[in-house]
Amino acid sequence: MSMDYIECQFKIEPFQPFNEILVAQLSDLEFESFVEEEDEQILKAYIEQVTFGFIEKDVAAVIESFSSQAKIDFSSKLIKKENWNKKWEENFDAVEVGTFCYVRAPFHAPKPNFTHEIVIEPKMSFGTGHHQTTQMMIELMESINFEKMSVMDMGSGTGILAILAKKMKAGEVEAIDIEEWAYENMKENFQRNGVEVKSFLGDATLLKGKHQTFDVILANINKNILLSDFAIYNKALKNGGYLFLSGFYQSDEEDILASESLQDYAKVEMKIRDGWCGLKLQKA
Repeated sequence: MSMDYIECQFKIEPFQPFNEILVAQLSDLEFESFVEEEDEQILKAYIEQVTFGFIEKDVAAVIESFSSQAKIDFSSKLIKKENWNKKWEENFDAVEVGTFCYVRAPFHAPKPNFTHEIVIEPKMSFGTGHHQTTQMMIELMESINFEKMSVMDMGSGTGILAILAKKMKAGEVEAIDIEEWAYENMKENFQRNGVEVKSFLGDATLLKGKHQTFDVILANINKNILLSDFAIYNKALKNGGYLFLSGFYQSDEEDILASESLQDYAKVEMKIRDGWCGLKLQKA
């Protein structure tokens, strides 16, 4: 199967908040990664060439849906497989989350003055630390002691949150992602960071076959998947355990907390950034 990619460029006026809404809608169309150039009011989105051929009309429909609220100029170009990583490197900056966590690529210089450093190869996987949701998850994780805790990272992407949990001295850590390229990427990143994480290819239904429960479940996934999987998470989380959530907008918080499976959970902490929401919940 072709692994050439299409770079779709959207010039959005006004940029905020329509860039975030556009990212959410394009994610549903299987776009795999995004780069924002806010100064230029440009959002770049990347998708496999084969997939783009099937959903090109859907992209046009998404753009049309913004016509009464924003002006969007669209263009696209092919990026050959051999240029993919070079393209990422051109757009990939290191990420600093306070003095707690420094996320860098192998081609960035290390910074020893951070509590934790994570090295992520910037391939196609979501979770390079740039997105607001990933940064909020990292900030929320800082607030608890992970030592010897069992952790499940759902929709792990690059594996960044699972890696951080291990660096925070968690016990057994497992990670699941439904995308094969993400699954392969996170395994590489676990090795790159010298951490032992059990990795699985699949979705939340894999938890049904597990006999153990977890002290912490991390889930930075979109709203619809979260809502469909909460019942499974609830059975897999120990009483008193923590559920860390992001991947949805602040306006979705009410729907999230109204889930029947979360009625025994206390909201311990919430973070908001650029309209995105992060939650730390504790099971009664």
